[in-house]
Amino acid sequence: MPGIYPLKGVVKQYDWGGTSFIPSLLKMENKPPKPFAEYWMGTHPLGQSLVDTGGSVPTELSLIAGNLPYLFKAQDVKEMLSIQVHPDKKAAEKEFARENAEGIPADAPHRNYKDDNHKPEMLVALGDFWLLHGFKPIEQLSYTLLNVVELQELLPIFNETGYAGLYKHVMEMPQPEVNRILQPLIDNMATICEAEEPDKSDEDYWAAKAAATFTKDNNIDRGIFSIYLFNIVQLKKGEGLFQGAGVPHAYLEGKCVEIMANSDNVLRGGLTTKHVDVKELLKHVKCEATYPAIITGEEAGPEERLYKIPAPDPIAIGFRLSVFELEAGGTISFDPVSVEILLLTEGVAELDDDNIAIRLEYGNPSAVVFPGQTVYLAAAKKATVFRASAPVRNG
Repeated sequence: MPGIYPLKGVVKQYDWGGTSFIPSLLKMENKPPKPFAEYWMGTHPLGQSLVDTGGSVPTELSLIAGNLPYLFKAQDVKEMLSIQVHPDKKAAEKEFARENAEGIPADAPHRNYKDDNHKPEMLVALGDFWLLHGFKPIEQLSYTLLNVVELQELLPIFNETGYAGLYKHVMEMPQPEVNRILQPLIDNMATICEAEEPDKSDEDYWAAKAAATFTKDNNIDRGIFSIYLFNIVQLKKGEGLFQGAGVPHAYLEGKCVEIMANSDNVLRGGLTTKHVDVKELLKHVKCEATYPAIITGEEAGPEERLYKIPAPDPIAIGFRLSVFELEAGGTISFDPVSVEILLLTEGVAELDDDNIAIRLEYGNPSAVVFPGQTVYLAAAKKATVFRASAPVRNG
């Protein structure tokens, strides 16, 4: 089924979302008062996109494209997301089958495994973007535990039991112990969030923000430990980061596009109002030093940059992400190699395959492109268009 078609994704409203970016992207007039966190584009059962093929009603994307191996999103992170990790493919299949056998409904709040797929993911920042990503290297983590007075009692545990022993200790610690350690720390940073120009590379800023957001019934969220144990990473506009199975992480603030294997399997360990399951999180987390590898993209064609996946077998990951950046009046062409989704995040552009033309702009920012013929992209204004696709082997 060659061709290009307008695509309408699914809006997800979560507590951590913003109020302006996604409504502006979609030109929503009568927006509900809840935050707008994500705009899903793909064929996941919990977020099925619709395609305008010219009929009287839109068609579900899966009916004409099958089940895509990837899920593409725009995200607006106003408040912190949860401390989380994703299972690998083998574990996802096993645990999804187990929860099915236990009769847990797919949409149950306490369900951990929503499908049988893994969820490696790549994000690309649309502006300054902050996140937690993996455990700090040994020297950095030791320095933190030594110099944050309230956490000094954790240093011998780290020295004796390593990353796994330390993380298990803080994540399974009785709540009164969590409060005992973290309350003095929080008390000493009461005004840090009120600074006009806070230092967002400082763990104390995010810890204070987390304490103000997630403290409930005078109990401090144990996810605050992770803020001190994990790398704090700042991405600039256009920079990306890949997160494979088992890498603990949490998005802190900013706007981004994100592509992942077609899954919604998330195991949470704190800093959230959603279901937390420490036991399941600890089964899958990689307790090891992580050195964040920021991806700036490499040339993949005229005006196109590819965010190359740092994995042994990129094909098995299930997705490919690149971006076209065109000056006003610029035109490029490409030949789709799979069912692809395009998302415009800046400017105005026209998509054309010699049969139909689609105007990509705020209000109608996304389209689906089928393989079979050359597609042309022309910028009416300076434009940024992301290209999500399934990877294919050469030859």
